[in-house]
Amino acid sequence: MSELTTDLKSLHEATINNLKSSKASNTLRAYKSDFKDFEVFCSKHGFKSLPSEPKIVSLYITHLSKNSKISTLRRRLVSISMVHKLKGLYLDTKHPIIVENLMGIRRVKGSIQIGKKPILINHLKLIINAINHQKIEEIKKLRDKSIILIGFGGGFRRTELISIDHENLEFVPEGLKITVKKSKTDQFGEGMIKGLPYFNNESYCPVKNLQKWLEISQIKSGPIFRRFSKGLSLTDKRLTDQSVVLLMKKYLSLAGIENKNFAGHSLRSGFATVAAESGADERSIMAMTGHKSTQMVRRYIKEANLFKNNALNKVKL
Repeated sequence: MSELTTDLKSLHEATINNLKSSKASNTLRAYKSDFKDFEVFCSKHGFKSLPSEPKIVSLYITHLSKNSKISTLRRRLVSISMVHKLKGLYLDTKHPIIVENLMGIRRVKGSIQIGKKPILINHLKLIINAINHQKIEEIKKLRDKSIILIGFGGGFRRTELISIDHENLEFVPEGLKITVKKSKTDQFGEGMIKGLPYFNNESYCPVKNLQKWLEISQIKSGPIFRRFSKGLSLTDKRLTDQSVVLLMKKYLSLAGIENKNFAGHSLRSGFATVAAESGADERSIMAMTGHKSTQMVRRYIKEANLFKNNALNKVKL
């Protein structure tokens, strides 16, 4: 009997580990962070957070709705549900008291999502020009320009961008092939290859700038985007995804652009928006960005064509 109990216990632990492994580490951290807020709410009102029940979760959603977007409410709901699953507990998030409450909140608040601004071509050029005018070492200029241009040119998520290793690069006559080993929408690591062609203008060409960066940095293997020490010596430590955000906001500010409404996602959304403005179809945009659903890509295309296909253009005043 004790052997059977031990075997079941090990199976249970292995199952929990499998559940954890099904999600990226960043996603798990987000779940835990969201759940902490739910725990604070429960503690304050004398509720039990684990296991919780639909009525308590519905009260929490109502509490959040005063100052939060619908997308935030949905994300918190997913986080609470996932933490329950990871602990081997059940929570019915499809219970009518939760679903109907969320629908009611949506009707009252509306569900339009105002996303962060995309980095467009004019922004991109101003940023690169701002970097060129900085009184810093050429090696740092080339690293920073390469990060921004590759991030934009490949429609990369920032986690994908900082994860690129030298072994993932292949320079070909047409440009550069970058193998993305794993991404947010590719949890099983099937991988994808992004192709970045040469630009006519070398100053803003992702491929040319990356070649110069690799040449001056003498990076032959491992992470291509690395940190500098205080003495501006290049280390072997990979940049963090947060570093990309801070770097981008810094240069937006130096370029004279208000950076408050830009985020790490702005490079990726910028690529999709500019590609849509230039006439690229949703399939070719998705082939580069790795989007699995057409919903977000169609939103970029719609925004890109807001003035191009505007009925008011037919009105003569």
